[in-house]
Amino acid sequence: MSLSVWYDLSLFLLLFALFVYVFVTVTITDMRKVYLLFHFLMMLWPLCQFATGVTRDGHLQLLYVTLSFVALSMLGSGWLLLTAFLTGNASKLGRKRLLLLSIPAVVAAVGVVMNPFSLFVKPLEGGYIHREYGPWFWVVIVILLCYFFASLSFLFRAFHSCRTILTIKKQVKITLWGIFVLATFALTDLLLNVVLREWLPIVPGLTSAGIFISGLFFVYVIKRYNVLDIVSIAHEDVINTIPYGIMVVDENESIIEVNKALRLFVDVNVGDYFDMEKFLGSVRIVGSSRRFLDHYKYKHNILSQIEIIVEQDTLSHFILQASPIVDSYRMQIGRILMFQDISQERYLVKELNRQNEILRERNHSLDSIRNELSIANQKLKEMALTDSLTNCYNRHYLTEQLTQQIKADIQERTPFSLILFDVDFFKAINDRFGHVIGDEVLYRTAQTVKQALRSTDILIRYGGEEFIIYFPDTDHRLAEQLAEQVRLLVETTHILVGHEKEPVSVTLSVGGLSVENFDIDHIPDNLEGYVMGLLSEADKALYQAKSNGRNRIEFAEYQK
Repeated sequence: MSLSVWYDLSLFLLLFALFVYVFVTVTITDMRKVYLLFHFLMMLWPLCQFATGVTRDGHLQLLYVTLSFVALSMLGSGWLLLTAFLTGNASKLGRKRLLLLSIPAVVAAVGVVMNPFSLFVKPLEGGYIHREYGPWFWVVIVILLCYFFASLSFLFRAFHSCRTILTIKKQVKITLWGIFVLATFALTDLLLNVVLREWLPIVPGLTSAGIFISGLFFVYVIKRYNVLDIVSIAHEDVINTIPYGIMVVDENESIIEVNKALRLFVDVNVGDYFDMEKFLGSVRIVGSSRRFLDHYKYKHNILSQIEIIVEQDTLSHFILQASPIVDSYRMQIGRILMFQDISQERYLVKELNRQNEILRERNHSLDSIRNELSIANQKLKEMALTDSLTNCYNRHYLTEQLTQQIKADIQERTPFSLILFDVDFFKAINDRFGHVIGDEVLYRTAQTVKQALRSTDILIRYGGEEFIIYFPDTDHRLAEQLAEQVRLLVETTHILVGHEKEPVSVTLSVGGLSVENFDIDHIPDNLEGYVMGLLSEADKALYQAKSNGRNRIEFAEYQK
């Protein structure tokens, strides 16, 4: 048995070790599945070469040769798919395109398996250790070359595109080296051991070596740049939930990322060149921009900010912050620009200054002006206690105001009830219609719930799609009736949102708790903790409502 056989086995074991390493150390994503499939196909080649060399059974030799070339055929399509993921083009590959891309590989593999009239391979010297390739072998080679050039096209376009960020370009560069190494070894194997085999001695293991070395390149890219990291993959969804405008530029000032909030007041696109000095020249600056521009131009690794005024339909005030993005060597590779809208704050400051001026100029109107300031402060207090999306009270109100109301009810032995509800399958609404429509559904749902409440009832947005209703002077029986009115009204209300033709209908899962029996000598010292305990019991009832099929009401038993 030749040493080349054990050489192929060694490369297979090394590739298998790399496979296990990636499997254990990387979070599961769609791209990880693609890479593991790609890596698995790479492992089959040296394994089948080893198996072919150790058996003397001609049928088994043909089986292993066939399996190795089937894996090689499928490796071409896997190669192309992996480069699409690495360059960020995977989103452009729908099911139809994936099917079209896999057809040549499948056709090549089918021809290899069928081997009609020995058009693919036929044995020499009574076995397939030495074999002669037919016309179909060259069809497979041509198909693999087509996949190779298509992969190169993806990689070169990504490398030379101004829209590609620096990190992606670096991993593309290393990937190109891996592909060239594999292609060089495979073509050398083809030239020496197939085309010139009658004139030159056989040099075994070239393709196996190329596969192993390219595998090392791919694993290096994956671990060095966190290509399969689910946090990196999900970053776009995260920044789109931030209410501030965010722009990410690379070291060449090319825009590589913007979030949805930014597009509301700055008309830029990914791939555009962002000239900071030109931009500041198009807006009004509060104060001097010299220090900010010095830090920006000379790439000082410090956070700097400046206030700007954008004149559109109305004047809008923004705090523009520039934060450096640095690599592990503290070298700046880009910046994050954040636009924080402070128009409301500036308006309030301006209004306060106007009021102060009136105070100085019209001392005889002091009482009237004090009243106006009191009203303005009350509005600010209400804003602090009100959820901006739904116009309901917020969690701050829960801790600041509602706890005092509950304390008074306990002292007066007045029964009260709390219900906790959320919108069923709200994530599905966001996934289907988007977060803007999801916010609209939350707002309309809150307004519908308000219609079913009494004037003394209090609606609080607890967080996300969860709400709390406080029913004062309400025992368990009445609380169940009121909760059912709320649930039924929401269920029967159809919400027209955005440009959607079909109305959106939602249901609620409700958990409730009624407090009717009191111990006047035992008033909780920690009122906030006491209220949180009540909400925890109501939350358990809410969980029970979800477990029992949603769109229903469950009440918890109150424990003193």
